[in-house]
Amino acid sequence: MPSARPILIVEDDHALRQALAEQFSEEGLYQSFEAATLKEAAQYLNAADARFDSIILDINMPDGDGRDFCAQMRRQGHRMPIIMLTGNANEEDIVQGLNSGANDYIAKPFRASELLARVNAQLRAFDTSEDAVFTIGPYTFRPSAKLLLTADRKQRIRLTTKEVAILKFLYRTNGEIVSRQVLLNEVWGYNAGVTTHTLETHIYRLRQKIEADPNNCKLLLTAPGGYRLNAAPVEEPAAVPAGATW
Repeated sequence: MPSARPILIVEDDHALRQALAEQFSEEGLYQSFEAATLKEAAQYLNAADARFDSIILDINMPDGDGRDFCAQMRRQGHRMPIIMLTGNANEEDIVQGLNSGANDYIAKPFRASELLARVNAQLRAFDTSEDAVFTIGPYTFRPSAKLLLTADRKQRIRLTTKEVAILKFLYRTNGEIVSRQVLLNEVWGYNAGVTTHTLETHIYRLRQKIEADPNNCKLLLTAPGGYRLNAAPVEEPAAVPAGATW
């Protein structure tokens, strides 16, 4: 099962913020973080280990306008889907929100199930877009470009379609062990002609590309019955693996 995706809820109404956090967490698909002010939200986003897959952002915050904050996040390079909340539903307000960089807009009052559906839809689109970016160890992972990049962008590792699918699925499990059969079914589908040997061959080749020492793996780990991905960010880039391209 895919891991819970981190989502930041920026809303000054405590009751609403808490209700949304509980709703998203109950689904099991999201891990909710709460910010009552734009300052708190900025602290979350500026943290060294920050990773949010989506943001729910109220426009009328006590320390500023959510639209200005949204525009600032886009200028800083944040590309995750942003869903804006507002008590106003007039056309001009909606246009201003979308022009600030929001992906979608929902007026209060609203059903939590509708907001959840909109977030799910935005994330489905985002995951296949050019903007989707994930951190795996010392690398920035861009699935749509089939690339792993180091922070200084000097090291570019090109991936195959299957290698991208393997990394994406393992990333979503948040470090949990995935059995060989589950990973095989996820990447190749229920194809009777494909065996675990095929998966093991792809894992071997992927390790040659991404591991500084394929004999002492730090990222793509063998675990009882399968594999797991250690995607925790590291400060220093790994030594250049044999499969790296420039």
